[in-house]
Amino acid sequence: MKVTLHGLAARHPAASADSAPALRPAQLAVAPGEQVAVVGPSGAGKTTLLHALACALKPAAGRIELDGIDPWSLPVAQVQELRGRLFLAPQAPPLPPRQRVVTAVLAARLPQQSLFASLRSLLYPTGIAEAQSALTQFDLADKLWERVDRLSGGERQRVGLARALVSSASLWLVDEPLSSLDPSRAARAIETLTRAARERGVTLVCTLHQVDVATRFPRVLGMRDGEIRFDLPAAEVSKERLATLYAQREHELAGAPAAPEDVPAAAVPTAPYCR
Repeated sequence: MKVTLHGLAARHPAASADSAPALRPAQLAVAPGEQVAVVGPSGAGKTTLLHALACALKPAAGRIELDGIDPWSLPVAQVQELRGRLFLAPQAPPLPPRQRVVTAVLAARLPQQSLFASLRSLLYPTGIAEAQSALTQFDLADKLWERVDRLSGGERQRVGLARALVSSASLWLVDEPLSSLDPSRAARAIETLTRAARERGVTLVCTLHQVDVATRFPRVLGMRDGEIRFDLPAAEVSKERLATLYAQREHELAGAPAAPEDVPAAAVPTAPYCR
């Protein structure tokens, strides 16, 4: 999916109409199948950018085009259909606690299913093999029939990523996917995600605090104070440029320690859904 922003600005849905947008007017063009990492200190507007791309936030100014179409100019039914081609993975996946993992993973297919098929899948999941395959790629094959509330924070985060692999979306928007993972699982998770996107020709935009991981992407956006401060090939993202981006936030540039995998989900602090 091709993504184009024309002076797009967006604000948190709870913000007043006269407040400054969390995302200031931005110009951006992402080609179909391209993989882009977004870095920057907390409060930079990274999550707001993802939600704007997911058509979850109406523009405060400017416009967005997805495959050349302005979604906000479409009738409601067509907007819903377009959203079915988008996959948003928030940092804290909204997984019902009493739901089985298999059902949580297969929920990514709901936008493409009829009401009858969706209800039937709640009673007895269809596509179990696909869910098993997706979970296997994130080292969660043994959690297929586990309840979500019995997973650690890191396991819940990987279940959220596994949902991307069973969706038919052509744009994946992934927010801080490694925040609860140890280094080994983080490396495998990002490799799985980028490989799957590449093989399917899916456009991937991923926010990250780990700049060493971000610079493995072909292209990196640097954000601060709601603005895109740089948009460069990874090879051109220097230590000096990153130091300027994270000025007065050196601890974030160094990287916060990952939350332990064995900590229950309820005990793992999560960032706000939008910032």
